[in-house]
Amino acid sequence: MSFTISGKTAVVTGAANGVGLAIARRFVESGANVMFADMDEDRLVSELGANSGDEDVTAAYFVGDLREKLTVANLLSATVDKFDRVDILVNASRQMVTADPLNPDDDAMTALLNQNLMTSLRLTQVFAKRMIKQSASDEEAEAVGSIINLSSIAARRAQPELLAYSVSSAALDQLTRSMAVVLAPHRIRVNAIALGSVMSASLKGAIKAHEEFREEIIGSTPLSRIASPTELADVAQFLASDGSGFMTGQILTVDGGRTLVDAVDAPAH
Repeated sequence: MSFTISGKTAVVTGAANGVGLAIARRFVESGANVMFADMDEDRLVSELGANSGDEDVTAAYFVGDLREKLTVANLLSATVDKFDRVDILVNASRQMVTADPLNPDDDAMTALLNQNLMTSLRLTQVFAKRMIKQSASDEEAEAVGSIINLSSIAARRAQPELLAYSVSSAALDQLTRSMAVVLAPHRIRVNAIALGSVMSASLKGAIKAHEEFREEIIGSTPLSRIASPTELADVAQFLASDGSGFMTGQILTVDGGRTLVDAVDAPAH
């Protein structure tokens, strides 16, 4: 079974840096048409350049705050206008913050549920409708769409300062399972990747501020290293391709074995 996604159209959110950027780049290298979506216009322009709007270019970018419903609709319109269809959605835009779980004035829970959960839900709802509409012309295909969420092993771990992040990740896992059942009759698959420690922009910043984090994370990971974003891109391509055509509702853990030993006192990045 081939893991090719050549000729398909993908939308990747959070595509200006880190894991989202690595996934979007990999999809382009693999022959897909890719819409890079993010709020950081400067990074998107730096990555794609001024020619991304040309007709023969297979990568384009969209700038906007996807926490807003209208922006989600505009992203779909921009993608269809550029590439005529959409086959893959990767919800890679996510946020992690630390907070005092006993502080009633802290709004971390509201902010992360909106960013990590509700934005993914709205994107899934809007893009799934488009995939369903397209399915009428793809009656022979075993699957007509793949939706991939980026979650975290924090969903299964208890670190008080990351309460909001853990809850939003656990909720995203359940969203993945539920939407997989809802969309299965329409031949749309929904899966998630639960990340362990990946050298993302946020982890780089954390290590820069606290150099000891690096050794603590490595010491808590059986494979004794931190993953690169490109390794997550490999998993995302597998889930986007027909090679995972009989998989849906699954949360694939990619953490170097960290949850096998479950050192909950180590930094959860």
